[in-house]
Amino acid sequence: MNFTVVDIETTGLSAYYHKITEIAALKYKDGKIVRNFSTLINPKVHISRFITRLTGIDNKMVKNKPTIDKVIPKFHSFIGDSPFVAHNAGFDYKFLDYALEKNMGVNLGNQKICTVRLARRLLPELPNKKLSSLCEHFKIRNDDAHRARSDAMVTAKIFHSFLDMMEEKEIHHIEDILKFQKSRIPKVL
Repeated sequence: MNFTVVDIETTGLSAYYHKITEIAALKYKDGKIVRNFSTLINPKVHISRFITRLTGIDNKMVKNKPTIDKVIPKFHSFIGDSPFVAHNAGFDYKFLDYALEKNMGVNLGNQKICTVRLARRLLPELPNKKLSSLCEHFKIRNDDAHRARSDAMVTAKIFHSFLDMMEEKEIHHIEDILKFQKSRIPKVL
């Protein structure tokens, strides 16, 4: 299966008010990374101390980096029509879709696969589905949590584990995965 794993860092939670500070994307073909995209972005707004403590990204780091209007066309070209895979995919997708619409007048039309949604169905017994919890469950190290490239790498490893789990349930194709991630969440006894 071919897909692109995406992660972003931002100045806050609102796609309409806050800005993207980092994008990373890993394009997979037949289970291997064939291309990668990674850049810091100058958000042209102040990055708060809270966000810097969380991500490690500060105002100095992004000062001379490209702005979103320069980065988003390159990201759009990079992802093409590849399925978009992310942890809490709605968050990343919304920010990137808004940036595309604002800067290029187009929308992100990619199929969206969310590892949080898959975790709810494949690992209902886990108390939470945070990226750190899934890393712990699968014994995956994330030495640079809350940085886009590192989070994209561990999300890809988690997704590969989920692909194996779905294979056992005879969920093989992208259409099956999209349907499965919307299916009823199993009850935990």
